Amino acid sequence: MFKITALPTPQVRALQAGGPDAYGASPERAVSEGAGNPCRHCLQNIPEGKEMLILAHRPFSETQPYAETGPIFLCAAPCEQYEGDEMPEILTTSPDYLLKGYGLDDRIVYGTGEITPTDRIGAKISDIFARPDVAYIHIRSARNNCYQARVDRV
Repeated sequence: MFKITALPTPQVRALQAGGPDAYGASPERAVSEGAGNPCRHCLQNIPEGKEMLILAHRPFSETQPYAETGPIFLCAAPCEQYEGDEMPEILTTSPDYLLKGYGLDDRIVYGTGEITPTDRIGAKISDIFARPDVAYIHIRSARNNCYQARVDRV
């Protein structure tokens, strides 16, 4: 069993209020073009014409060699954090995604990274979690390596 975890609401609200991103900069404001602008909080595509934020995100609490930082999008207006049992919208719009397992030390567990077809995400998550040294998984864009969501054991 696993759970797809979106960015925490307090962190997102701070960014929506103009708080600093992973590089200490204020999020940029832009207008969504629709598909291709996935919000990492509600895990839906930001509707075309709606305001969005573009910012640097590091999904790790501390900097270290494996703490990747990259661009993400968020809805500019408050949205509800994704909490569901189904695959979220943003993980159904691309033909494949990069999945990687991480240990308790927030470092990549070698041998877990794989570009996975969208219809095999659930099976790949189960395969990665079969390893006892994996604490959690990141789902990233297979094309641009952008962080999409975290996967935790339930």
